[in-house]
Amino acid sequence: MYPVNYSVGVVLNFDTGFGKMGMSCIDMALLDWYASHPNYNTRLLLHQRNSPSDVVLSAAAALDLIKNVEVQAIVGPASSMQANFMINLGDKAHVPIISFSATSPSLTSIRSPYFFRAAQNDSSQVKVISDIIQAFGWRQVVPMYVDNEFGEGVIPYLSDALQEIDVRIPYRSVISPTATDDQIEAELYKLVTMQTRVFIVHMLPSLGSRIFEKAKEIGMMDKGYVWIVTNGISNVFGSFNSSFVTENMQGVLGLKTHVPNKKKLEAFRVRWKKKFRQDNPTAINVNLDVFGLWAYDAAKALAIAVEKVGSTKTFTYQKMNVSGSSNDLERFGVSLIGPQLVQELLGTSFRGLSGDFSLVNGQLPSSTFEIVNVIGTGENVVGFWTPENGLVRNLHSTKSISRSSASNASLGSIIWPGDTSSAPKGWQIPTNGKKLKILVPLKDGYNEFVNVTYDTSTNKTKVIGGYCLEVFEAVRKALPYDISYEFYAYAKPDGETAGSYNDLVNQVFLGNYDAAVGDITIRANRSLYVDFTLPYTESGVSMIVPIEDNKSKNAWVFLEPLTWDLWLTTGCFFIFIGFVVWVLEHRINEDFRGPISYQVGTSFWFAFSTMVFAHRERVVSNLARFVVVIWCVVVLILTQSYTASLTSMLTVQQLQPTVSDVNFLLKNGDNVGYQEGSFVYGILRQLGFRDEKLQTYNSTEDLHRLFQIGSTNGGISAAFDETPYFKVFPKDSPLARDVSRAILNVNEGGQAKKIEDRWFNRHSSCPDPNSKVSSNSLSLESFWGLFLIAGVASVLALLIFGGTFLYEHKDMLICSDSEDSSWKKLCDILKQYDLKDQKSHTFRREDQSQIGAESVSVEQSPQSTPPTDHGQSPRETEPQQSGEIEPAIELAQGPRGNQ
Repeated sequence: MYPVNYSVGVVLNFDTGFGKMGMSCIDMALLDWYASHPNYNTRLLLHQRNSPSDVVLSAAAALDLIKNVEVQAIVGPASSMQANFMINLGDKAHVPIISFSATSPSLTSIRSPYFFRAAQNDSSQVKVISDIIQAFGWRQVVPMYVDNEFGEGVIPYLSDALQEIDVRIPYRSVISPTATDDQIEAELYKLVTMQTRVFIVHMLPSLGSRIFEKAKEIGMMDKGYVWIVTNGISNVFGSFNSSFVTENMQGVLGLKTHVPNKKKLEAFRVRWKKKFRQDNPTAINVNLDVFGLWAYDAAKALAIAVEKVGSTKTFTYQKMNVSGSSNDLERFGVSLIGPQLVQELLGTSFRGLSGDFSLVNGQLPSSTFEIVNVIGTGENVVGFWTPENGLVRNLHSTKSISRSSASNASLGSIIWPGDTSSAPKGWQIPTNGKKLKILVPLKDGYNEFVNVTYDTSTNKTKVIGGYCLEVFEAVRKALPYDISYEFYAYAKPDGETAGSYNDLVNQVFLGNYDAAVGDITIRANRSLYVDFTLPYTESGVSMIVPIEDNKSKNAWVFLEPLTWDLWLTTGCFFIFIGFVVWVLEHRINEDFRGPISYQVGTSFWFAFSTMVFAHRERVVSNLARFVVVIWCVVVLILTQSYTASLTSMLTVQQLQPTVSDVNFLLKNGDNVGYQEGSFVYGILRQLGFRDEKLQTYNSTEDLHRLFQIGSTNGGISAAFDETPYFKVFPKDSPLARDVSRAILNVNEGGQAKKIEDRWFNRHSSCPDPNSKVSSNSLSLESFWGLFLIAGVASVLALLIFGGTFLYEHKDMLICSDSEDSSWKKLCDILKQYDLKDQKSHTFRREDQSQIGAESVSVEQSPQSTPPTDHGQSPRETEPQQSGEIEPAIELAQGPRGNQ
């Protein structure tokens, strides 16, 4: 049984290398497939129709295939423009249209179930582009695209992707497919005059090559430019002449569909090149690319789907009942197997030459892209993009690239236009001699910020200088590039201000000026229309009020350094320490013995004299010395802290605002002031201040006068004023970010402070409330650790002493009469404690001194005794002398402690 032939049309431009490459891949796909599947019952019979780039001719070719040949499917056309009308024909005849190169997203909007895109939708590239833009921190891009369905189809998707990352498209460069060289050159010169230097090129290679050739001629391939091309050009880099690439496309970044590099693909590439040269010996510079691989896989998928439909089906068309006056578009029939063939195509999937092949929703799903950099005569892969991980350095990495700045992008080394490895900043001031027009506000007062005067001799308003302008000049010098500018005063011809600050901001928004410099405050409504740089001073609205000296002048100020709980704790510890020292010293130190009143007085005197370190009593116990040393440290810290706090209270100026709450002003009905022309008026009205309670001022002198008068006499109790910011730019201006970075450099280098000190007198009579020295009373919370240490040491000393004492006199507790009460035992112990400890070294030293003195007296007495009146000899008197000395010695050696 012979295989059944299915008629399939092929509509391509066979006069071009692209059409010839596609046709050769289709032929090879069918030859390879049927050679490996000889048992198939179906065969695809190809009917070729040459279709030039003209849309009408391609439609006519498709119409001929459907009406006259009754094909069951059509492979082609090559371009998105041709596919648009052909899809409608296929939908009407139920004939699947399979294109391997019509990539415009707009074709999807036709919503025909009979259109299959065996290629990637161009919209799959926009996420790759936005990730690259975000990785390098570029804020503005200009898309350049061809003015047809291929170019326009991707723009809405690209705009949405860039909008998600807050990247602006200031201009769209639309190039006609039939544009002359002069027209291309004129469009490129228009781009040169703009600030944006990042261009995304989406067009076919024939027009793209002319763009880059002209860009090279006028200097747009030099340092500072960024060129990114979509896969419409990148996928066919191999068809470009190598000398053309070397001369005109150096540094270009491109998105290229990634094809797994397998041995099977390389073997096919060799076979294809051999066959293509045999079939097309006159064709030159034609190389196999991903579109050829998609053509190969599309033909294979169609062969598989047709086999699934089977050979028993009727391959004819069903004729439609039409009137005699109908045209050719109404006379052709409907394919009977079209719906089933559509279902089989949707269910076909395999591993093809281009990778995994499956038609999800009628098209190939988004897959991996290569990021290539044109260097020399070829291209270098610097990274990849996958739907799962975004930008990655290699396909084995699962870590996506940081998108915070270009320095964090882990792409490979990139050579940018101008043969530089430094990533361009993406914009620059045009070099056509244009100066930035910078608007400066006109102020009646506070010329320290911006000094703008009206010269009556010339009838012109001049910008003289000021703090804001000097900071701007310092920031300009800190920029990594030079900018030329000119100041314009926001004034009428007669020297009066031309409007409010909101009007000034609106002038920048309308594009009449490039920027504005001055004491301009960021507000929510203003930030909707313009961009502000980082501030160089604090932000917001401030309330200015008089201050009063709150220095303590009462007679009891000496008590204020310490809180009552700290005073109480300190006093209690003085008494406690005196008691502890008395307990430890009473039995061994004569200074702590005597009458009860004397002992109490000595204990108090000793404890409190440590406050000034004037105690004279000896401390002989080691435990007492340990306690006293620790207590002296505590006292030293307390006295020093008390002295410092009292000194602060008596000498430091204590400044307090007369008003600290806006509600207090509203409740009392006080007058408040604001600078004339300021937006603060609206805020005060929102807070509830009536117009009759609002006073305006134009200078510091006016403000001082209003404060001197006071609210009751037509003055004010408080003033509200805005805090100045630095610079205003048009919305999404790339210059705003560079200036903000330069402001940070100026601030960190200390230059901003020097400028501020020059313009604003730091010795003014209005002190900074933030510089107030805190002198609050010292509390127990700050010293409880010291008291804890002293208390623990004292208790520990008492425990050691008590334990030792009880151990030495344990016989009094054990051997006493069992009938004695506990109270009597306690009294006996206390009586024993009250006695001197004769074993102490202090008393032993005294006894030894006394005995030594008496011994010397005894030895000298015989020699000094005068002769008796009765003539007795000295020997006769010795017994009497001995009897007199013996009791003295006996007394000294008698029982101790019974004084």
